[in-house]
Amino acid sequence: MFSIGGYLSDTSDSDEEGNASFMRASKRMLRDNSNLLEIPDREFVKNFRVSKRVFKLILDEMSQHMASGCRSSKVAPIHKLSAFLRFLATGSYQKGVENEFLSSMSQPMVSNAITECLEIFETNFCPNWIKLRMTEEEESAAKETFYVKCGIPGIVGCVDGTHVKIKCPSEDTKHLYYNRKGYYSINAMIICDHVLCIRYVDARYPGSNHDAFVWSASRAGVFFKSQFDSGNRNTWLLGDSGYQLMPYLMRPFRSPGNQTKTQFNMKLCKGRNVVERCFGILKNRFRCIIGERGLHYSPEKTTQIINVCCALHNICIFYKDEWVQV
Repeated sequence: MFSIGGYLSDTSDSDEEGNASFMRASKRMLRDNSNLLEIPDREFVKNFRVSKRVFKLILDEMSQHMASGCRSSKVAPIHKLSAFLRFLATGSYQKGVENEFLSSMSQPMVSNAITECLEIFETNFCPNWIKLRMTEEEESAAKETFYVKCGIPGIVGCVDGTHVKIKCPSEDTKHLYYNRKGYYSINAMIICDHVLCIRYVDARYPGSNHDAFVWSASRAGVFFKSQFDSGNRNTWLLGDSGYQLMPYLMRPFRSPGNQTKTQFNMKLCKGRNVVERCFGILKNRFRCIIGERGLHYSPEKTTQIINVCCALHNICIFYKDEWVQV
């Protein structure tokens, strides 16, 4: 018998342990008995940002790589994936925890599921779904589409950087991540093609680095230079004025002095609209990388999250799983 706030309680330790076990069992039953695939289609897309068809395809692949266990409290792959996608959709796994009908998982469980899914995605999905090298058919289609769009021949894609806000890093490195816009970030460089598919992403560098530096340090720059050196002289990327003019990277004239240069800048801007649309769809589908509060993870884990969002974006593009704000 002990006192709680002036009142006496005769609850024994064994009763407390029994109640805790009952609560864990109840939550497990609630989670396992919930069928996420029975949620109405519109509500499903709103919560997980992918259709049920794409969800099932991802689940089938991920299940092969997820850790198995025999604990009574282990979480089924479908609930791990749902918690992970819910986090990417909102940027806060706390919301997923509160929505019992979605996961009925504790915060530590959700955190573990996010970590596990990130590792699986970066190892098994990103290399297969983010590919810089194009087939002849893809390259031909890209050049034709861009030419029709902006009138510039030989364009296969657009390159640009976007800042993803993060929490303040450690004291010894935070100055590296403080960008010109006044917050801590990762400067993620993306190359996308004519159908908004992300062909390359480099999210390793702190926000204080300029776009031109990220390009010069990226493997994409090495790839296009090697293509040019091997004789491919009719393949171009479109970039903004932050990039250096190269034999395989076009940028606008900074001070167009005549009508011809002005018209060229207008054409280039029309072509570059593709990458702006790509950023818009990516960030609105996976709002974890657009949240005002930023990602409360280390820069290394933030890089993983950005890479995985890009891979998921490409999966949705491939299966024509279009994103419409719901």
